Amino acid sequence: MKPPCMIIVKHVLPAIRVLVAKELMEKYGMRKIDASEKMELTPAAITQYFKGERGASFIGDMKKSGETLKRISKLAETIAKSSSPVEDVIEQLCGICETIRAEELLCELHKEELPALQKFKCPVCTRSV
Repeated sequence: MKPPCMIIVKHVLPAIRVLVAKELMEKYGMRKIDASEKMELTPAAITQYFKGERGASFIGDMKKSGETLKRISKLAETIAKSSSPVEDVIEQLCGICETIRAEELLCELHKEELPALQKFKCPVCTRSV
């Protein structure tokens, strides 16, 4: 039993972290240590994201969605602000996942991880939440 959330944790969340860290460093001029602190990650984790050791497998799929990229950019902006409450970050992160699921970006990967889904169109991601 592998619900979409398991795929999100394994593939999507690391890819989101890659793109957010990259934006914090490039757009907001943060050093790796600053970005890692803002994201509550270790600098080593940020290094692994940039080397493609984590999160690289789903970035191409996410880049197919302008809405997803827009939401990730907004999340980076929120994280860059010192005063942003944690609930704003969590809400935006969940919104990114909802967009990815609604746009069916997760479906092929989910079918690979759970071959039983190949026999029918899974309605879980596309129904209203």
